[in-house]
Amino acid sequence: MAHVAQVKIAATYMRGGTSKGVFFNLSDLPTVAQVPGKARDALLLRVIGSPDPYGKQTDGMGGATSSTSKTVILSKSTQPDHDVDYLFGQVSIDKPFVDWSGNCGNLTAAVGSFAISSDLVEASRIPENGVAVVRIWQANIRKTIIAHVPMTNGAVQETGDFELDGVTFPAAEVLVEFMDPADGEGAMFPTGNLVDDLEVPAEVVEGGVIRATLINAGIPTIFVNAADLGYRGTELQDAINGDEQALARFETLRAHGALRMGLISSLEEAATRQHTPKVAFVAGPAAYVSSSGKQVAAEDVDLLVRALSMGKLHHAMMGTAAVAIGTAAAVPGTLVNLAAGGGARSAVRFGHPSGTLRVGAQATQVAADWVVQKASMSRSARVLMEGWVRVPGDAF
Repeated sequence: MAHVAQVKIAATYMRGGTSKGVFFNLSDLPTVAQVPGKARDALLLRVIGSPDPYGKQTDGMGGATSSTSKTVILSKSTQPDHDVDYLFGQVSIDKPFVDWSGNCGNLTAAVGSFAISSDLVEASRIPENGVAVVRIWQANIRKTIIAHVPMTNGAVQETGDFELDGVTFPAAEVLVEFMDPADGEGAMFPTGNLVDDLEVPAEVVEGGVIRATLINAGIPTIFVNAADLGYRGTELQDAINGDEQALARFETLRAHGALRMGLISSLEEAATRQHTPKVAFVAGPAAYVSSSGKQVAAEDVDLLVRALSMGKLHHAMMGTAAVAIGTAAAVPGTLVNLAAGGGARSAVRFGHPSGTLRVGAQATQVAADWVVQKASMSRSARVLMEGWVRVPGDAF
């Protein structure tokens, strides 16, 4: 019996923020995978080790969580005044599909450094020492992101003393700015309301109606009050992820929110669009102990937020969801803003399962609509391994 040999593909395994992913230069991919389609998806699934009915991704580079089942494809930008095009693929763990519907804000922190190290940024734009400003075109949502990457002696500086809750070791700080972060071409509030009465089945909430802020910023997100679901906002992963009934409630809520936001045309479509929208629940400040054992005092935060990604409570906070939090907090009257105390706000520090995070945004009202020019946060990034990944030659 003849056996197909493995092929090797140049790749870099990177941490960005609280996520990890496999990064590719578009030109290094096999020709058939350099364009969108079944071959590209099949290749990335095999690289990550999906679909895996065991849920472990043992035969691939994935880490069996939504934060570590990710791929990135970069190329020189086709857009004026941009350095690099950034395409993100969220790989399902147990199902055979790659979700291209949104961005990963955490891995965005690693895009600038990969682009510089891969010669995708013009040398004239990179200082020997100081900060390189990398102009990123986020191809999934067609938005501009600016990454401020520290440089030392002509190389990307990855080590430093910046500490990010959810990441064990300190590293160099990377400031990331999300320009005009309202997602897609629609309104930031797709229903036209800052708070909606969202109709859901009675098994989600008694009475079948829950108050929700539905926002397209950073990533489409459904915000609800923790108390309306019987939570305090101090929950850690085990409290949600170990409760199959709770996860089913959140998925039902997510599907109905997606339909109300116009992201899907039927509830059944939600099963094939796992990456977006996100669901998050908010509460006012309260003391709790983070997953690392760190004490978070009520006075350390403006509000508490817990968010789900790919059907599970996230161990920290997705970068794109942090953009949504900062944007919603800047608009008086949203559930996020009210949980933080209401009023005008240009930045908030929120508590998540691993600790706290500060995110800033400035909002202005134009006629009946709200506009946010920029949202910003600090992350860090580091190369974990570089070389080649190998996959069976008949895998794509």
